[in-house]
Amino acid sequence: MAINQLKAGAFLSYISIGLNNIVGLLYTPYMLRMLGQNEYGLYSLVASVVAYLTVLDLGFANAIVRYTAKFRAEGKSKEQYEMFGMFLILYSCIGIVAFFLGLGIYFNVDRLFEVSMTAEDLGKIRTMMLLMCFNLAFTFPMSIWGAVITAYENFVFQKLVNIVRIVLNPLVMVLLLNMGYKAIAMVVVTTLFNVATLSINAWYCFYRIKIKVCLRQFHWGFLREISIYSLWIFLDSIVSHFYSSVGQIVLGIYRGASSVAIYALAIQLKSLFTSFSTALNSVLLPKVTVLAAKEGSHKDISDLFVRVSRLQYFVMSFILVGFIIFGKEFIIIWGGEDYVQTYYVSLIILIPFSFDLISNVGVVILQAENKLKYRSIPLIVGSLIGLVLTFPFTHYFGVYGCAWAISISILISNVLASNIVFYKIAGIDVIQYWKEVMRMSWFPVLMIVAFMLVKGNLPIHSILSLLCYILIFSLFYIPLNVMLNMNGWEKMMIYSLMLKVKNK
Repeated sequence: MAINQLKAGAFLSYISIGLNNIVGLLYTPYMLRMLGQNEYGLYSLVASVVAYLTVLDLGFANAIVRYTAKFRAEGKSKEQYEMFGMFLILYSCIGIVAFFLGLGIYFNVDRLFEVSMTAEDLGKIRTMMLLMCFNLAFTFPMSIWGAVITAYENFVFQKLVNIVRIVLNPLVMVLLLNMGYKAIAMVVVTTLFNVATLSINAWYCFYRIKIKVCLRQFHWGFLREISIYSLWIFLDSIVSHFYSSVGQIVLGIYRGASSVAIYALAIQLKSLFTSFSTALNSVLLPKVTVLAAKEGSHKDISDLFVRVSRLQYFVMSFILVGFIIFGKEFIIIWGGEDYVQTYYVSLIILIPFSFDLISNVGVVILQAENKLKYRSIPLIVGSLIGLVLTFPFTHYFGVYGCAWAISISILISNVLASNIVFYKIAGIDVIQYWKEVMRMSWFPVLMIVAFMLVKGNLPIHSILSLLCYILIFSLFYIPLNVMLNMNGWEKMMIYSLMLKVKNK
């Protein structure tokens, strides 16, 4: 049964990811046009503020999954139920703290955003902030049930609920947008779906899995053990929220809702870009983890790092080059003329970020060797540097300044510092890695120059014409890059992956 759950869950996970991307691509342009730039900016701003409050999770969700699975394997039902009770109390307290912190922001909205927002905008921000605070207060204590379902390996139920939510949420929003409702309605719908999902998870835990909760025992020693385990997850969460949320908040303070909207759309495109890297990782990295965990030489680890990074480079450079060439037209057709600045903001962020993504196998190697904390520290330092830079850069240079601040932070922490950690801690030959990157880069650069020269004479006014030109570009780029840049091992790897997909 567990194997079936695992296979079906994996299949539904791919469907969920695919649906999420497809729905996002189809729903987002409609939402942008119906909301308008200002309303979308207000919604993104409030969502970013509240996102920071979610770090109060402190990384405990992973710990619930890990220790529930551990206690189940050991047959310790009593310890499970006591842990559930402990986290229910703990998360309820965190929910109350988050609510009051949100209220503190609610009562200071005028002070934070009065420079860049109108009185009407400030009123909408307060309303959405209050709704999201209630949502957060409910979410924290109820979130443990989703972790329990994961630990019990009931993947099918969990993924099906998520798929239903992915489909229904935009459908309801389309109806409301057609009726004239705006950003506040989006928050209401999001809150209702969140409450419904969490309540269904709770029902499933108590009535299908039949778990129990013991509130009489609170083991402080056990909490300390879990806190040590969760610390680095918590720190990584802070860094992740910095890159996804801080820009919107600072832009909201200095520049207003329109700038927030432009930047928020760029961050959405960055998330889409990252999902391609994650998809490749899911195929390649399990094998990498096994190999890296073995007692191998530094040379073996370095060779592994270079090989997988090269494959990542092939995929990510193809997507990035395609965006450089056609991204401006795509954003105009997809989001509208008002969002043309998003193209340039995206480039400022995506180009340095791509160097982080292609070397992600280094993170897996550190994880396999239990040395991940050595990378977390420079990431925290880099995000603090980025935070310091964001305020003056945004104040003087607006949305481009904000993007440059984030870009500099990525280069310092995710590229430079991370490479030093890979070299010093994991023994990876990063010099050889960069030689390989430089050796492969001539082809993407050549394609950019060639297609940008040709594109000036091409009329791209519709999604159909855009797709045709992207297809032509792909037919040139992929075969030529394989022939000119790929070595024998990489060609065999691609061939074996294609066979696996075909057999599935």
